[in-house]
Amino acid sequence: MNTPKILSLLAAVLLLTLLFTSVFVLDETKQAIVTQFGKPVGEPRTQPGLHFKIPIIQKVQFFDKRYLEWDGDANQVPTKDKKFIFVDSYARWQITNPLQFFIRLRDERSGQSRLDDILDGETRNAIASHDLLDIVRSTNREPEVSDEVMEDLENLEKITVGRDKIEALILKRANERTSDLGVQILDFRFKRMNYVDEVRNRVYDRMISERNRIADQFRSEGQGEARKIQGNKERDLAQITSQATREAEVIRGKADAQATSIYASAYNRNAQARELYSFLRSMETLEKSFDDKTSVILSTDSELYKYLKRAN
Repeated sequence: MNTPKILSLLAAVLLLTLLFTSVFVLDETKQAIVTQFGKPVGEPRTQPGLHFKIPIIQKVQFFDKRYLEWDGDANQVPTKDKKFIFVDSYARWQITNPLQFFIRLRDERSGQSRLDDILDGETRNAIASHDLLDIVRSTNREPEVSDEVMEDLENLEKITVGRDKIEALILKRANERTSDLGVQILDFRFKRMNYVDEVRNRVYDRMISERNRIADQFRSEGQGEARKIQGNKERDLAQITSQATREAEVIRGKADAQATSIYASAYNRNAQARELYSFLRSMETLEKSFDDKTSVILSTDSELYKYLKRAN
């Protein structure tokens, strides 16, 4: 192969190389800026498709166009009412001006680090400026109380700000501090809040004590109700027994009177009948009053003596 053909081939390869290195593809999830010797050139490239740059001397810096995640570290923070809590938060942010972002922060790692400083600082300031009640509650809605023993819930202390407004305040102040960084914080939320170990143990002890108090109150009310039911039962039983005894005595008295009347009409017909009745009643008395071990002293005027003498 002669020299002119080799030179032509090398020139073609060089031309193709320069052509390919002067073109870059930007997809719909990315945005980019072109830099020359480390300094940005032209406007940011935000539309997807083919874009051009000067080969070799210009480079492309890509940035994500999508929503990005910021996950803060759990920090121990004191509230306004001097209660220490662990606060864990998260946020969503977006690079809205890639040119400004590149000038101020260079890359996403630096952006995350800067957001750590801003959001953690604003979170500490907001929590230190509000009471714990405002941080954990959002509204003053009325609690649903189903048991009389839980009536203390009706007197919950009212909040003046609430968690939602505190989150919105942190978001607003953080965006004010990031306005010159080319980013926008889209959302900020508390992921988790909890007492420190020492305070949490005291809270658990207080909760256990409160549950035990409520249980004791339930047991006391149950025992009182049981004694009331037992008393009513005994009263009703005594009343029923008394009523039954009275009715039985009345019936027995009527029966005895009727029996006596029948006996009287049967044995009062003549002298022999009356004597027979007197004899039978005396025998019944003897049968019920004495046994084979009983000794008795009778006068000669006693009718029992007469019957016994007559029997002998």
